[in-house]
Amino acid sequence: MQKMIRLIGYHMLVGSIYFCIAVSQPKIEAGGAVDTMQYTIENCINKFSLDKIEKTEAGYQYWFADPNFADGKTLKMSVVAPHQATHPPHVHSEDEFFFILEGKAEFYLKGKWIQVEPYTSLYCPSNVEHGIRNAGDTELKYLVIKKYDKTNPVRVEYIKNQGSAQ
Repeated sequence: MQKMIRLIGYHMLVGSIYFCIAVSQPKIEAGGAVDTMQYTIENCINKFSLDKIEKTEAGYQYWFADPNFADGKTLKMSVVAPHQATHPPHVHSEDEFFFILEGKAEFYLKGKWIQVEPYTSLYCPSNVEHGIRNAGDTELKYLVIKKYDKTNPVRVEYIKNQGSAQ
């Protein structure tokens, strides 16, 4: 039986090792029904395709999960040309994570820049100025993981204008 899951996190610190355990539970809709109809094996798999990229001034982006797919939760890959940035440091109401796949990045948070390399995660708290740019001579590829605030009027308009990533 298919079931949509809701993750509940349990966090603990043991010595200097941090553990995060996620437990899944079915998502119960109004009236007690479990919503499983909108997700299928076909629309839950998204393989990268150059045909579906969105060009940016600094490179391109690819939505593995756009804001319309899973209640605002998103997964996007950004690819940035050498010594470029998709946009300058900025602030928004949602928090987000970046995960560096390839290249050298400079990460900006609260007035400070730091250089990072692949397999590094970066956290951007909500309402804190942050940014990322390519610090190397090759493409920078990184994932952006974020849940869009569907109550923010700017985000509502953006989400409305986006096509489905699936």
